[in-house]
Amino acid sequence: MVVTMLSKLLVIRILRITWDKAMKKNVLIIGAGGVANVVAHKCAQHNEVLGNICIASRTQSKCDAIIESIHRKNNLKNKDNRLYSRQIDAMDVPATVKLIKETDSAIVINVGIAFINMSVLQACLATGAAYMDTAIHEEPDKICENPPWYANYEWKHLEACKEKGLTAILGVGFDPGVVNAYCAYAVKHYFDEVDSIDIMDVNAGDHGKYFATNFDPEINFREFTGKVWTWIDRQWVSKPVHSEKRNYHFPVVGERTVYLNGHDELHSLSKNIEANNIRFWMGFSDHYINCFTVLKNIGLLSEQPVTTTEGLEVVPLKVVKTCLPDPASLAPGYTGKTCIGNLIKGEKDGKEKEIFIYNTCDHQQCYNEVESQAISYTAGVPPVAAAILIANGKWDVKTMKNVEELDPDPFLALLNEIGLPTKIRDDGADKSI
Repeated sequence: MVVTMLSKLLVIRILRITWDKAMKKNVLIIGAGGVANVVAHKCAQHNEVLGNICIASRTQSKCDAIIESIHRKNNLKNKDNRLYSRQIDAMDVPATVKLIKETDSAIVINVGIAFINMSVLQACLATGAAYMDTAIHEEPDKICENPPWYANYEWKHLEACKEKGLTAILGVGFDPGVVNAYCAYAVKHYFDEVDSIDIMDVNAGDHGKYFATNFDPEINFREFTGKVWTWIDRQWVSKPVHSEKRNYHFPVVGERTVYLNGHDELHSLSKNIEANNIRFWMGFSDHYINCFTVLKNIGLLSEQPVTTTEGLEVVPLKVVKTCLPDPASLAPGYTGKTCIGNLIKGEKDGKEKEIFIYNTCDHQQCYNEVESQAISYTAGVPPVAAAILIANGKWDVKTMKNVEELDPDPFLALLNEIGLPTKIRDDGADKSI
């Protein structure tokens, strides 16, 4: 009888261990900047689902600083699961394959610089680990390639993902990412036909610095030094940077000036969402525009190398990046809020309809929770929500997808729970979804 009881207990224990292992999906976070910090904090808060967490970067000390921050804020939910760091050059595909295997990672969240995207994707294809990123792939020596940008790199691996049953979710930050889900949600619940989508991103915060970018300066400036590709009348149209602007009265942050810009999400939305016009607008202060214009006009935002009179070869853009504040350093004193949303116009039941679907985020609240500013927070929370949805099977699609191709309902519902609530302004009233 005792032997039988012990046998039953042993079987139950084995089943429980097997079940726990099946439910948990160990995560590898590649990158150690401001967005990676948020991703790591939020993964740690949900490590009962996401299991062991490894943070890896070229500079391991930056990963260790994130780990210290997580412990400082007591954000590690299950203390039995591992939270640790490794050093990695993610451009080295064999080394990344080895790291994925050694860490037994089922999900890779790539929040490193956009130059490494294709290398990390190749490593995931070799190991079967689910892949996601928050920005489109770029090559260091190329700016503003011909649209659609995803076709230049990511979509070339679509068939390989299908064949191997690999889940790859592209651009699952906020913009791109959540704004793509906003489009899918609007099509699913609010419109029969969509005429125009205007994605608008404003930061009404104050970091107290003379001039700084809210995320990697190199990537930030590359967005604005080429021409603007925008989707007008169902075709790509090229315009000069910062040549068009408009004012809009945003919820919470009030009236702001936004400028027409090219951006990642247009390049998949133009393919996956039926709309006549899809545009991206970003808010800039007059001071930012002035500083940017001077830097650009004197050649300091060039990605092409130059040789100094001393014979030293440098890339001007990288020099500017080095001189500017680290975006992560802005967080402690940041005040104010952001507002990012989609103004969508179309028809429902034969009548014209307009909604604004959006999120607002508070810089100081973000710092209190995860020692981050709101720009990093809005970009870092969505990939963690996606990782949870992959782990529970709702977004484990076994192929490559952009966010708007996935069911937006569980994604936006989960974001509501973990820090990025969505509201919709419809018929003059704001309501939560």
